[in-house]
Amino acid sequence: MLNSLYEKAIAKRGFIHDIDSQTDVESQLEYKWFNRDILEIDNGFSIAAGDGSFNKKKFLTTNFCAVGAESIIYDGKIKKIDDSDIFDIPHVSFLDELLSNYMAIYELKCALRTIKEYNVDYYMIDGSILGDLQNPFPRGAKLPSKLKNNLDDILLKEFERRLNIKKYGLIFPEIRDSLNLVEFPKNENSNKIEEYNLHLASIEKIILLKEILQFRKKIISISKTSSDNDLFHWNIPDIAFLDKFTEKQGISLIKHKTVYKKTAFPYFNDFFKSITFTIFYIRLQDNKNVLKVELPYKASK
Repeated sequence: MLNSLYEKAIAKRGFIHDIDSQTDVESQLEYKWFNRDILEIDNGFSIAAGDGSFNKKKFLTTNFCAVGAESIIYDGKIKKIDDSDIFDIPHVSFLDELLSNYMAIYELKCALRTIKEYNVDYYMIDGSILGDLQNPFPRGAKLPSKLKNNLDDILLKEFERRLNIKKYGLIFPEIRDSLNLVEFPKNENSNKIEEYNLHLASIEKIILLKEILQFRKKIISISKTSSDNDLFHWNIPDIAFLDKFTEKQGISLIKHKTVYKKTAFPYFNDFFKSITFTIFYIRLQDNKNVLKVELPYKASK
């Protein structure tokens, strides 16, 4: 099989072109990338950053999964906040999406505790809040009809009440059971509950996103990778284009974006759609990777 792959690669070598031969790089970069010296300034700010992860071990009858998040605070001394748990989850096609939602909940709860308890000036989040808001509903499983019929103020208030009390872990399992939200049709397999968990976790995540956006002037989202190409409109991501064709410290043209108009949220629809995000790319040191920065408010130059 390896020999046939070599033959196909040789046959198609003419289809592979270096991007240098297809575009005038200098004209693409003009007015969109600016070499700038970026200096370190010690103004006595207190800062924090957070990240999360999940891991899974597949067994014959189940998946053994660990999910956690951590925030590191620096206000002259280094401090930490963390939260984690272990889950036994049956084999479902949307396992990664489920665990990703769990991880996001842990990340957001650590971030909220850090901001509220330590009153940090700035909190750095790994990823994109706008990206989370562009896709508020899970894709791995259809929204169960009983849960769809219960997306009302009663459910929202119960989430908010319990989130105000419990600052750790997941709270949707308690709500799922206390409000009797799961309905099993006859002959339904036990994995049905994970479909409810997937959608309830996404609701808990949306409510936490709304809460953390109350502190949006403190939030800085940073991404090492991105598929966006709004800046150069090329057939590779903007961040890859800048990584390839720039070397010096600098900053890109600033763009402003909002959530897609067609996006529908189970709650806080008007609130999320009222937010303007500021997006730009930056290189902090010569010859280092370009980073994508996203601020959940409209910032000026």
